[in-house]
Amino acid sequence: MYAISLGDDAELRPLEPWHAGEFLAHLERGREFIGQYIPFGTTETDLLSARAKLQRYADMRAADTGSLHGLWLEGTLVGGVLFLNFDAATGNCEVGCWLEPAATGRGLVTRAMRVLIDWAVEQRGIHRVEWVAASGNQPSLNVARRLGMTRDGVRREAHPYGGLRHDLEVWSVLAPEWRAARARAAHNDH
Repeated sequence: MYAISLGDDAELRPLEPWHAGEFLAHLERGREFIGQYIPFGTTETDLLSARAKLQRYADMRAADTGSLHGLWLEGTLVGGVLFLNFDAATGNCEVGCWLEPAATGRGLVTRAMRVLIDWAVEQRGIHRVEWVAASGNQPSLNVARRLGMTRDGVRREAHPYGGLRHDLEVWSVLAPEWRAARARAAHNDH
């Protein structure tokens, strides 16, 4: 119904329950890669479970507590970005992402995340945007850096997953920092 261009034949669109078939095909292509550090998509192995995952996030969107946004590259769903723990009343939210291997290295997540953070800060009054990733997940941590986030700290061995206990890094950007960085970028463009 609507899409936001990310350039390079890429678009950010709502990811909704009616996309279940496309979502499942995407997960099948990227399941092992996506599931290295997070369980996202690991239990969605058929149309019913894929639809249920998308419905859970549609319900979160309706409750204003989270949402999924798909990344389409040349018309194919290749990943997404999301809001978790979205709390407009306290001005806090968490953001995250996932991507299949074929779509990596293009800056898609960084470009999409700028759209999400701009919207959260400017339209919804979010003050603190948080990013949490396993210390071993360098691509994810690199996105946090590119977004100008600050590493708040490490939750040591907080994430038991895949037979290991992963350290989780917590990164964040505050609304005044985000606005200042956007203003600097706009100034440098002129």
